[in-house]
Amino acid sequence: MLATRPAMTDNGQSGFVHVRGARVHNLKSVDVEIPRDALVVFTGVSGSGKSSLAFGTLYAEAQRRYLESVAPYARRLFDQMGVPEVDAIDGLPPAVALQQQRGAPTSRSSVGSVTTLSNLLRMLYSRGGDYPPGQDIVYAEGFSPNTPQGACPNCHGLGRVYEVTEQSMVPDDSLTIRDRAIAAWPPAWHGQNLRDILITLGYDVDTPWRDLPKKDRQWILFTDEQPQVPVYPGYTHDEVRRAIRKKEPPAYMGTFTSAKRFVLHTFATTESAMVRRRVARYMVSTECPVCGGKRLKREALSVTFAGLDIAEMSRLPMKRLAEIMKPVADGKSLGKRATAEHPEQAMVRQRIAQDLCGRLHVLLDLGLGYLALDRSTPTMSPGELQRLRLATQVRSNLFGVVYVLDEPSAGLHPADTEALLRALDRLKASGNTLFVVEHELDVVRRADWIVDVGPAAGELGGRVLYSGPPAGLERVRESHTRRWLFDGGRPAPRTPRVPNGWLRLADVTRNNLHGLDVAFPVGALTTVTGVSGSGKSTLVSQALVELVAEELGHEIADEAEGEPPSLEDVAPAPLGGHVVGGTAGVRRLVPVDQKPIGRTPRSNLATYTGLFDHVRKLFAATKTARARKYDAGRFSFNVAKGRCENCEGEGFVSVELLFLPSVYAPCPVCHGARYNAKTLEITYRGRNVAEVLGMTVDAARDFFADDPPVCRSLDVLREVGLGYLRLGQPATELSGGEAQRIKLATELQRATRGNTLYVLDEPTTGLHPSDVEKLLTQLERLVDAGNTVIVVEHDMHVIARSDWVIDIGPGAGDEGGRVVAAGPPAEVARSKASRTAPYLARELG
Repeated sequence: MLATRPAMTDNGQSGFVHVRGARVHNLKSVDVEIPRDALVVFTGVSGSGKSSLAFGTLYAEAQRRYLESVAPYARRLFDQMGVPEVDAIDGLPPAVALQQQRGAPTSRSSVGSVTTLSNLLRMLYSRGGDYPPGQDIVYAEGFSPNTPQGACPNCHGLGRVYEVTEQSMVPDDSLTIRDRAIAAWPPAWHGQNLRDILITLGYDVDTPWRDLPKKDRQWILFTDEQPQVPVYPGYTHDEVRRAIRKKEPPAYMGTFTSAKRFVLHTFATTESAMVRRRVARYMVSTECPVCGGKRLKREALSVTFAGLDIAEMSRLPMKRLAEIMKPVADGKSLGKRATAEHPEQAMVRQRIAQDLCGRLHVLLDLGLGYLALDRSTPTMSPGELQRLRLATQVRSNLFGVVYVLDEPSAGLHPADTEALLRALDRLKASGNTLFVVEHELDVVRRADWIVDVGPAAGELGGRVLYSGPPAGLERVRESHTRRWLFDGGRPAPRTPRVPNGWLRLADVTRNNLHGLDVAFPVGALTTVTGVSGSGKSTLVSQALVELVAEELGHEIADEAEGEPPSLEDVAPAPLGGHVVGGTAGVRRLVPVDQKPIGRTPRSNLATYTGLFDHVRKLFAATKTARARKYDAGRFSFNVAKGRCENCEGEGFVSVELLFLPSVYAPCPVCHGARYNAKTLEITYRGRNVAEVLGMTVDAARDFFADDPPVCRSLDVLREVGLGYLRLGQPATELSGGEAQRIKLATELQRATRGNTLYVLDEPTTGLHPSDVEKLLTQLERLVDAGNTVIVVEHDMHVIARSDWVIDIGPGAGDEGGRVVAAGPPAEVARSKASRTAPYLARELG
């Protein structure tokens, strides 16, 4: 049932937020009126400008106004957005943003810390726990592994200890030291230097490692001594001795470092992610023997509640935690005698348990009952994190606030989306306004008001096509959203392909998967479905990828610019299982994930896909460039000869303001162009290289129409729905879904080889239904070329169009991890046990 327009006062003004002249990013001086105390959904194709209006304009201005009331020194504690380009905004209340954010980069951030449930649990154990006779009280901070009072002194609150072993540092003991038996030592010159030092010291570098005396092996690997000796490269030990006796000057004096010392010192001090990742391979982590992996001091672990210590309680799913706390909250946990002897403890237990149960109820209602409090945030999806923060807001009972949400349905099964909508209804019923950027049609249908931005992406978008109750959008012919919302826009599913064989996994065990057997069709498009937390990503993105990579002898490549590993990183859960057949039809494995394509603005769409290499060659081939002897490197903003030296190719400079966020202003020398003046004098068809990087993919396709290598890259980017992105769009501005589609486009532009297994985890994240259609066309093209595509997905359109569906469940966490149904979409839609089936049946009509 469609909601009616929110009531307006007599003057027609006070119930609305009025925006005048919004020009953030691609917005074209937008004027719009949006009601308060309503669920307002911002729709439009990817890149149309809806986030620029909701977050870049409305939320940014609400935050700016609030921070003006905050003491200047306190403003430094906020992650402040820039001042939006807008003429005026009237009637805007305070705002809270709940955006899609990746987990904190440390395992010390967890479900318990995000929801504040851990604080309550620590207080419960401190004041209401059962202590051993004679033990002093442990205060709340003593139950936290993140404080000196609580952290286990042996592992410093990490739960694991890290060491290097002979086996980890010398993986192949049949090699000699000269043949690099000590793999943990650095490659290239530094490693050769250490081997030359050993020759001077008299050690045998030509005998297989396993045949060397144990005393020598131990000293070379583990000594803390650092002798400094003369080095004569290329000399034998006897020649070194003669040279020293004759006082022949050495090439240099070298200082010895054991393999252990090198690994640990390098890991702790290097600023290079690549180097840290390399040495991390030689470190072995084991469970801390003192705390048993529980991260706390023994005094804290000796306190129990309901027979469990706090670490054991934190490992329980929140659904089980709620079951334990309910009788305590109801006052039934202690007998009459115990209550009479310790009335203050009974009161504390009941009060804290009531608060815990209230908070847990919201989380369970949002479908998060399968998560444990100690689940670290880096292991969670952006959708799970956003729902955790949403639950905290629902519980806070704020009034008169604008909540701005960024695709809260991302990563949600339709069954979980219903729970999300109930939570949004509760926030609205409390007297709040909800501005939601969303593509999911079930959420759009529940809106009181729709603001549709478009009609297309980038320069072809940025206009408000419609602002009003949902029914009115049906009359707006320009709107892409209208077609899907009212015309049913979905083409009929096609006949599933016949598989070329089956890729079979047996006895898969990780997280909530226990001895699972599963088969994936080869030469087909398979979607793996199930409610959030059922085990889909564990099965596909982890187990399948790792087991097939091992079977094929492939090493899974890390992102070149990914986060360097840390001792606080969560150790991956042990993986059990093996491939029992089907790899004959798979020669290559390509996982396409949502990790960033780079961590700095220097990495961008053009450089990652390789199309910028072609563009630079075109500039270098111009008549003027050849006359000046400019090569292709001259047109890279990462190379000194071509870039602006004032900003070193960044295009901007940082201006530090004492109490305000740092302002990034265009470089006063190159004015944001990144290149020096001489480089910008070179033009190709009237445009310099900076102007080309500023083009969108769509505009560049017209500009380079006569250059096949560039066009091939641009065409694929457009086909996966990225035509609105600028060629020079920094990696730091891209969403996870955009990064994933750039990786897919990079793969698609290569010559089709066939027999490749592509694995994608929720590739429709952040996509409008129109863009989902484009993506699906590309996935089907891959399969038609003789490849296998396996996708973890919630989008019913993709599931209905696939050849095979594997539904994991039936529930989340311990209630999931099983294959509930498998078969063609129409067959799975008839399954009585599957929670996906009714939604798939509706899609299939």
